[in-house]
Amino acid sequence: MTDPAGRRTGSPPPGLVAVVAVVLAVPVVALMWVSSYNKEEPRLGGVPFFYWYQFLWVFLAAACTTVAYRLLIGHERRRRALRDADGHRGPGGREDGR
Repeated sequence: MTDPAGRRTGSPPPGLVAVVAVVLAVPVVALMWVSSYNKEEPRLGGVPFFYWYQFLWVFLAAACTTVAYRLLIGHERRRRALRDADGHRGPGGREDGR
């Protein structure tokens, strides 16, 4: 769908969706590829690599999710700013679109 100025509205652009999908797929692929971390060495504080690698991905997956969220929210904020700059109002004439 496009607005009167010819800009896309609604869903994010396909390129952004692809980047978000890759960012979210990284932890899934890293943890599904068990043969890459199915070993005991190197140990970290006596803990085998197998365990601390998976635990590390708890934080890395949270970081990837945060990046994906911020990319999408940033796009939404820019889209709203452009819409508001053009003088568009939501239903009922309110600026917030409610």
